[in-house]
Amino acid sequence: MKTFTIEAINEVLQGTIVGYTNTAIIGPEQLEMAQSNHISFIGNKKYLKLWEGSKACAAIVNQEFELEPGENRALIKVKNADLAMAKLLEMYVPESPAFDEDIHPTAVIHHTAIIGKGFRAGAGAYVGAYCIMGKDVTLYPNTTILDHCNIGDHTTIWPGAVIRERCVVGHHCIIHANASIGSDGFGFRPSDDGRGLVKIPHIGNVVLGNYVEVGSSTCIDRAKFSSTIIGDGTKLDNLVQIGHNSKTGKFCLMAGSSGLAGSVTIGDGVIIGGGVCVSDHVTVGNGVLIGGMSGVINDVEDGKKVLGYPAVEARDCLRQWAFLRKAIAPAK
Repeated sequence: MKTFTIEAINEVLQGTIVGYTNTAIIGPEQLEMAQSNHISFIGNKKYLKLWEGSKACAAIVNQEFELEPGENRALIKVKNADLAMAKLLEMYVPESPAFDEDIHPTAVIHHTAIIGKGFRAGAGAYVGAYCIMGKDVTLYPNTTILDHCNIGDHTTIWPGAVIRERCVVGHHCIIHANASIGSDGFGFRPSDDGRGLVKIPHIGNVVLGNYVEVGSSTCIDRAKFSSTIIGDGTKLDNLVQIGHNSKTGKFCLMAGSSGLAGSVTIGDGVIIGGGVCVSDHVTVGNGVLIGGMSGVINDVEDGKKVLGYPAVEARDCLRQWAFLRKAIAPAK
């Protein structure tokens, strides 16, 4: 078990210590759940009242908060408690699940695949023909990499994930459990005789940039032709759907259960809330914020904040909601 003193923690956080505790701190915990050897954090004023009743020996707090540490307790005051907490969590990150051997006897690596230094593959992992695995790639049990894929250096793929043929994954990516990269796009047309549906082949691929993270059970469909592209540094939550030929810019965030239909273009630094749907062939500009559960059916200009179903500028949506509340309120 890792333990740190309050001084050692502050060396990393570079804050200001108020009060003192000599407790060996075993890790972070919520204020309500913390024991006397835990550290917690307060990033919002509404949680200040919980400090007095908490058993935590220390807390990370925003520097503008007025709070007394108490006996044998300490506060570390920082500019941004949320960012400081991220640094603290890095100090306590446990070791990744261990491999008894670099390549498990039940893993199947095609003889034409090129394997980089430090490659590891767990039980039941599969690497197809002519794949290229970069340095320090880790495949956890029962991952599947089909033919002609290229996986970049220092990428980790967790159990059950599937990367289909001819897809490209960049360096330092994380693909979480049961994600699907490169499935067929959803393309069907009525048959000429009107008696059924014709499946449209999807012969493109998926390209993930560097430092991309793909959540559990997220699906990214291959392009009809060309590529479905996820830009560098973009993070996709669990249960996200990316339709064929869509493209995201760099450093975007998509929360759980959100989705892009086919041929959507997303700019850099876009934040998409949970449950958002973006209609096909829509373009969303740089720095756009889309509120949770919104439905985007028209293009959105750079820097806009949109909300609602269908999505409009956030302030207009709030006005509409306010008007409706007044309109349906019972007369007094």
